[in-house]
Amino acid sequence: MFSAYSATVSSSTETTNSPRRRGIARLAASVVASGLVMAGVLVGAGGAVADEAPQHQGGAAAVLDGLKTYDRAVLHADGRNRELPAGLFEMTVDGGGKLKTYCIDFHNPTQNQAKYLETPWDQTSLGGNKNAGKIRWILEHSYPQVDDLAALAKQAGTGPLTEKTAAAGTQVAIWRYSDNVDVDATDGQAEKLADWLEHNAVDQAEPKPSLALDSAAVSGKSGERLGPVTVRTNAGQVSVTPPADAASGVKVTDKSGKPVTAAANGAELYFDVPAGTADGSASLTVQATTSVPVGRAFAGVTKSQTMILAGSSESTVSATATATWAKQGAIPAVSAKKNCAKGGVDVTASNKGDEAFTFELAGVKHTIEAGKSETVTVPVAEDQAYDFTITGPGGFSKTFKGVLDCKTSGSATGGSGTDTQTGGDKPAPATTGGGSTGSTGDLAETGGSSATPVIAGVAIALVVVGGGAVFFLRKRKTQSSAQ
Repeated sequence: MFSAYSATVSSSTETTNSPRRRGIARLAASVVASGLVMAGVLVGAGGAVADEAPQHQGGAAAVLDGLKTYDRAVLHADGRNRELPAGLFEMTVDGGGKLKTYCIDFHNPTQNQAKYLETPWDQTSLGGNKNAGKIRWILEHSYPQVDDLAALAKQAGTGPLTEKTAAAGTQVAIWRYSDNVDVDATDGQAEKLADWLEHNAVDQAEPKPSLALDSAAVSGKSGERLGPVTVRTNAGQVSVTPPADAASGVKVTDKSGKPVTAAANGAELYFDVPAGTADGSASLTVQATTSVPVGRAFAGVTKSQTMILAGSSESTVSATATATWAKQGAIPAVSAKKNCAKGGVDVTASNKGDEAFTFELAGVKHTIEAGKSETVTVPVAEDQAYDFTITGPGGFSKTFKGVLDCKTSGSATGGSGTDTQTGGDKPAPATTGGGSTGSTGDLAETGGSSATPVIAGVAIALVVVGGGAVFFLRKRKTQSSAQ
């Protein structure tokens, strides 16, 4: 059977001067329990292992470098005109590469050196935005994808464009669709470009991920091949890194049992666990160098302005899958991802064992029979950070964390431009140059904040009870949750 572990949730709070932050309800929870070892790395052999990586479905991970190519724009709201920068951000990709992005979250500030992850549209505000496809069209038909500025000016019917005015005009057009705000470029040619892009945009489908794994958490009995884990990528080939503990004998193979060190799109990978292997867990990693598709969303690990990709160099992308095995009993595999449609985090548990797997979540008990799976949505408030950690023997630690950022201020208020979380304060459009502009003093800074984000949590724990396990969630009575 599995070794025991404990699951705990750590939380902290943030206080900033940003109007977006004031009045946000803090979510806090903590749980200590015993239960089943979870996946991520081989456990039970050697020293302590900690996994503090943020929750990620795969692709590029990057750090925000700030606004680099921009001009000016004017927001018209509440009978006032306020000037702010508008243009292209740059990010540095973990492992190598550069990204250029535009903002799709007008009222929300960025955090200095914020960490970003490539994210599916349905886990951001784009999932509920009927104009998301038009934003992708704008990206494909303007700067920097179209870097011949003379040709772009001719097609759009503008006068001469510079990189700065082209970037500003493109950002303004995007904001009109991403946030439904009344905003104009201050430069006349940039404004003409924005109007042309807005009026000509048509729907385009969400681009495929640069790299992702289907069934990124699997389980089964020792002596079997556990999987499949299916590779999804736009790269010609990905490298496959097997489990770190070679002495365990666990290998990554194809369906026939042939060891795999490289794979292509659509390839199916398996964890080959020899019979007699001690109960435990392992992970594999796939990695490639590729250009991330234009139009992919990038969400902050902490609360920071959501971005959309406008251009990519050859960049390092990766994804990880985990496996858990045992000789008998309930053998769960657990994964988590944001669910913007339901306002929470989906926790998916499957059971490849020979006994029922029972868990309780938010006061509701669920039983997963052998060979079955179930997904439960844990409510998390909009703009709320979550951070739940599963720990075990030998210092093992597995963390799922992120921020549920599924709406823009405009979408939450019908596009009026008023941030309802400020208790009726003036709207707080995010500047994009690292500081406030104008004399109002209430514009949210982007790129210049050193404040740490709200960290709060929901707790999920697996508890051994006979041959099964129990999830449970404990929340403060004052906690607010998404509807």
